[in-house]
Amino acid sequence: MQQNGYGEIRTPAFENTELFVRGIGTETDIVTKEMFSWTDQGGNKITLKPELTAPVVRAYIQHQMGNKNPIHRLYYFDALFRRERPQKGRQRQFYQFGAEAIGSPNPEQDAEIIALAYNIYKGFDVQNMTVLLNSIGNAEIRPVYLDNLRRSVKSIKNELCKTCQTRIEKNALRLFDCKNPHCRELLDEHAPLIFDSISDEDHAHFEILTDILNEMGIPYSHDNKLVRGLDYYSHTTFEITSTALGAQDALCGGGRYNGLVEKMGGKPTPAVGFAAGMERLILAIEKQKNIIEPIDIY
Repeated sequence: MQQNGYGEIRTPAFENTELFVRGIGTETDIVTKEMFSWTDQGGNKITLKPELTAPVVRAYIQHQMGNKNPIHRLYYFDALFRRERPQKGRQRQFYQFGAEAIGSPNPEQDAEIIALAYNIYKGFDVQNMTVLLNSIGNAEIRPVYLDNLRRSVKSIKNELCKTCQTRIEKNALRLFDCKNPHCRELLDEHAPLIFDSISDEDHAHFEILTDILNEMGIPYSHDNKLVRGLDYYSHTTFEITSTALGAQDALCGGGRYNGLVEKMGGKPTPAVGFAAGMERLILAIEKQKNIIEPIDIY
């Protein structure tokens, strides 16, 4: 991270619950099912942090960092908490590392973030990696597209799983996050793709990004169903996967969130970042039995 000009930021173990409700979205799985939240003795509603982008943006606004520099490159390595069913590579207390670049709207910044994540895994010799890439466009296209999506899936609603039926009204974009094979088949047949609705400007942004990735020799695949699970994403979305992990193959994910700083009370500020599970990285290394060369000098 430091070799790429990113400085460390540390945020508190807990934040006001409202930060995550506003930042992540009221109908996301994290907010509806997974947060450890309580009311303290002073009547304040607080939550152990389940993710790190919202706390970083809160700190960015609170400390008026935008007035000090036009662009901030920040990285973190921290413990997070989610109340979900523990399984391999997924615990209730887990560790993430990641980076946020706040201030630049340019596709070059997207490419830098993707390259940073990709090269970290390459440095650990993780094999069979794929960068999945998509654009979900700007926030303005969302209402029209979502209306079209809901109308398109109305006829198959009763055939979808219970989670998808709930998402149709509350968070329709997340239909594409469903892992149920039957739901995926139905959506392939009936649902319009958001990439087909993005603006000419968003298309140009995406094309420049893919040109840069080609020049950097970073292999990617355009996955036009990749939407990411949190409400704050716009434009570029991406995941890095590896077959070294088996079925749960995602190593990290990220994208642009140009509206989040403004939504949380700051000035309109573009931003892009990624977050990666430490446990997933360790699993990938162990499965491959990679031997990391010892450092020469300590």
